[in-house]
Amino acid sequence: MKNLYIIKCGSTFDSIKDDFRDFEDWIIEKLEDKNRDIFVLDVQKDDFLPNLGKNDAVIITGSHSMVTNEESWSLKLESWLPKLIDEEVPLLAICYGHQLLAKSLGGVSGYHETGMEIGTVEISLDENAKEDELFSKLENNFKAHTIHSQTVLELPKNAVRLASNNHDKNHSFRVGSCAWGVQFHPEFDENIMNLYISEVSKNKDLDVKELISKSENTKTSTLILKEFERLFL
Repeated sequence: MKNLYIIKCGSTFDSIKDDFRDFEDWIIEKLEDKNRDIFVLDVQKDDFLPNLGKNDAVIITGSHSMVTNEESWSLKLESWLPKLIDEEVPLLAICYGHQLLAKSLGGVSGYHETGMEIGTVEISLDENAKEDELFSKLENNFKAHTIHSQTVLELPKNAVRLASNNHDKNHSFRVGSCAWGVQFHPEFDENIMNLYISEVSKNKDLDVKELISKSENTKTSTLILKEFERLFL
């Protein structure tokens, strides 16, 4: 059984965390085997990033930070990521992690020209996903939870696009043999999505009623975590 390292790139809002815990907890809740060896490394608190090998696997969380701010902890993580690709360590990078993975390998991440994507949205698989080890069992079109202002504007040269939608052409990609980035949140459930909509609406003009009316269960996107566990843990 492999060790799972969850790289924690930040925390959710305090109002959500107090009652519903945090990013890493939502990931663990979606796994079938919650008793495996799981190590949570908080990079914002300068937790050490170890040398890993094929007996390990990594999941990178989202963050409320912005990749383009290039905070010191983020730059350390960015320089560590290519080593995982070289060593063929199974990797799933979510939201901020997705953007940072692309940037670390020569892609471009930054603010989306049309602004924030938030809520439960439709994602479509690209043709490449049909042959992808992680994505091949997913439906061609599925719903997923999103909350992001920045995005992967340009994929790394050696990356394979796997999913997109009307807002974001690079919602998912693979690089190397066993590393994936997903812009959407497979660890969110409908309740967490609705809480994010309510929180973000305090500072942004959102149609909360409409967004919440479109919020729904996203079992297909959650399969990303379950398939990653089945294949690599």
